[in-house]
Amino acid sequence: LESGLVGRYRREQEHPVSRALVRDYEEVCRWVPRHPAITLATAFALVLSTIPVYRQLGSEFMPPLDEGTLLYMPTAMPGLSVTEAQRVLNAQNRILRSFPEVETVFGKAGRVESPTDPAPLSMIETTIALRPRSEWRRKERWYADLPGPLQVPLRHFWPDRISLDELRDEMDAHLRVAGVPNIWTMPIQNRIDMLATGVRTPIGVKIIGPDLAGMQSIGERLEALLARVPGTRSVVAERAAGGYYLDFELDRDALARHGLAVADANEAIEAAIGGVTVTTTIDGRRRQDVRVRYARDFRDSVQRLRQVLVPVAGGGQVPLGELAEIRRTQGPSMIRDENGQLASYVYVDLAGRDAGGWVDEAKELVARELALPPGYALTWSGRYESMQRVRERMRVLAPLTLLLIALLLYANTKSAVKVGIVLLAVPFSLVGAVWLLWALGYHMSVAVWVGMIALMGLDAETGVFMLLFLDLAYERRKAAGRLRTRDDLVEAVIEGAVGRVRPKMMTVAAAFAGLLPLMWSTGSGADAMKRVAAPMVGGLVTSFLLELLVYPVLYALWKRRSLGRAPVA
Repeated sequence: LESGLVGRYRREQEHPVSRALVRDYEEVCRWVPRHPAITLATAFALVLSTIPVYRQLGSEFMPPLDEGTLLYMPTAMPGLSVTEAQRVLNAQNRILRSFPEVETVFGKAGRVESPTDPAPLSMIETTIALRPRSEWRRKERWYADLPGPLQVPLRHFWPDRISLDELRDEMDAHLRVAGVPNIWTMPIQNRIDMLATGVRTPIGVKIIGPDLAGMQSIGERLEALLARVPGTRSVVAERAAGGYYLDFELDRDALARHGLAVADANEAIEAAIGGVTVTTTIDGRRRQDVRVRYARDFRDSVQRLRQVLVPVAGGGQVPLGELAEIRRTQGPSMIRDENGQLASYVYVDLAGRDAGGWVDEAKELVARELALPPGYALTWSGRYESMQRVRERMRVLAPLTLLLIALLLYANTKSAVKVGIVLLAVPFSLVGAVWLLWALGYHMSVAVWVGMIALMGLDAETGVFMLLFLDLAYERRKAAGRLRTRDDLVEAVIEGAVGRVRPKMMTVAAAFAGLLPLMWSTGSGADAMKRVAAPMVGGLVTSFLLELLVYPVLYALWKRRSLGRAPVA
C-alpha cells in the first residue's frame, strides 16, 4: 500500500527531540531508583505543601459569567414617592450613559401590572447593555510600543482594556446616592438566583420570626454588622414594617346624615386619588385605558384630601373631611412567607471576595455580637445556599469517582499494588492543579470540581501508560534470564521508563495542547471554561513530572521482593 505522507521520517532513536529527551531523562532516572528515600520524601513534601495553598483558595457556587450586560438594582427606603423615584432613576440613567463602554440603559422603578413581579417603587432595576470589549477604554501596558503581532499573545496575560470589575467599581463610585445602596449583578444570573433562593444578591440572610417589627430591628442591626466585614460592597435590610399609609376612617353617623353609604365614600376616594377607568381608546390592535383622577395639586397633602368633594343625593357635595378622619400611619410594606413563617431578607453585595470565605467570617461576627431573641432564626442564603448543596454532593461524587476508577483499574490489572501505584497520580496532579488555581486567583467552584473530576481520569490514563512500559521491560528481561540482581532490576526499570519517554510525552502534550486554548479564550462563557481547564492544565504538568520520577522508584521497590539479597552496585 502506498502512503499519502511525504518527506523524510527518522527512527525514534535518530530523532533529535527523542534523543534529547532520552539523554536528559536517563541521567535523572538512573539516580532516583538508587535514592528512593530522598525521592519519595521530596514527593511527599510537595504534596504536603499543597495543603496550606488549598486552604487559601476561596469558594463560590459558580464563576462569574459575562453576559455582556449588567443589572443595576439599587434599593431605596420604603415610602419613596413616584416623583422621587422618577427623579432618581433619570439621574442614574444619565450617569450610566456617560460611560463610553455603555451602549444602552433602560431603567424601571416599581412593577408592571403583573402578579409575578411584586416590586415596590423603592426597588429600581436598570439593565445596562455594554459595547463589545474591543471598544472599551485602553490601559497603558509596557508592551504598547511593540509591533501589533507581538502584542496579541501578551494581551492574554496583561489585558490592555479595562476589565468588567474595574468598570463596575467605577460605576459604583459615581452612583453614590444617599439612602440608595447599590446592588450589581447580571440579568440572567439575577433571575436564576431569585428563582432558586428568592435572594437577588450573591449572599442573603433570611430572618425568620413571629413579628415583623422584631425582624426589622434584627435586620437593621445585621445591616450595621455585615457592613464591617471586608469585601462588602453594600448591605440592604428590608424594612418589613416600614411602610407609610393614609388611613380613611369613615364616620358612619356623618354618612347617614347625608344619605350616603360606605361604598359611595370609597368610590369618591378611589376616583380622586387612585383614578377610575372611564373609557378605552382603540388604535389598531392596541387597547389603552383612559383613567381620570384629581390633578396632583389637589391631592398632594392631607389638607387637600379633606377637601375632596363627595356627591350626595339631590345634587349636593360634601367635603371628605366632614365624612372621614384622615391620618398617616405605618405598617408592613411587604409580608414574606418562608416555610409557613414570617420572613425578612437582608441583601449583601460583594466586591473582590469569595462568597464562602465572606460567609464564614460574617457568621463568626454575627455569633459574637448579635443575640437573637427567642423565636427568631437566621438562614444564610443566596448563592451560598447553592454552594452548600454542591459541597455536600461533591463529598459523595469525588470518592465515588475514585472508587470507580480503582475498580476499573483492578479489573484490568488484577493487582491491588498496581492500582495503588496508578492512583498515586491523583495527589501528584493536585499539586499543579491547586498551585495554578492559586496563581490565577480562582476560587473553588462547581466548574473547578468538574475539572478536578476530569483530571482523575487523565491521571489514570497517564499512570496506566507509564506502568505498562515498566511491566513490558520487566517481563522482557525476566523472559531473557537477565533479571537476577537488583542491578538488573534497576536497568529494567530504566529501560521501561527511559525507552518510552517520547510516547508518554506525546500523550501528555496532546492533552495539554487541547486544553491550553481554553485558558486563552475570551468572551461569554470563557470564565467558566477557564476554571474547568485550569486544574487539568496544572495537574497534567506535575503529574507527568512526578510520575517520571516516582513511579520507577515505587516499581523497583515493589519488584525487589521477588529478587535475592544481592547488593546494588
